[in-house]
Amino acid sequence: QVQLVESGGGLVQPGGSLRLSCAASASGTISSINTMGWYRQTPGKQRELVAGISSGGSTNYADSVKGRFTISRDNAKNTVYLQMNSLKPEDTAVYYCNAKISINWRQPRDYWGQGTQVTVSS
Repeated sequence: QVQLVESGGGLVQPGGSLRLSCAASASGTISSINTMGWYRQTPGKQRELVAGISSGGSTNYADSVKGRFTISRDNAKNTVYLQMNSLKPEDTAVYYCNAKISINWRQPRDYWGQGTQVTVSS
């Protein structure tokens, strides 16, 4: 059993900042975590990639967040972060953590967090 537990969402004014965290845990041994990422979804729209980071630290971002959001990870803590600055109302969404994880040296699988609401409003 794998869990991705997210935290850090909330209500913030336009121009403000939030930091999301997502920690992975498992009942078995987490033998490796490959890519980790953050996605977001608004009602009636498909879930979209916001930012991703490889096990080696290479990152990629959606064009809409480049220069404002920063993804990072702490491999010792099995945790990925998303620092969001200069937030805009259009960033309002439910943000989901995703990770490709190998348990007990088995084939890696995709796992998702439960989602955390980010609302940008004055």
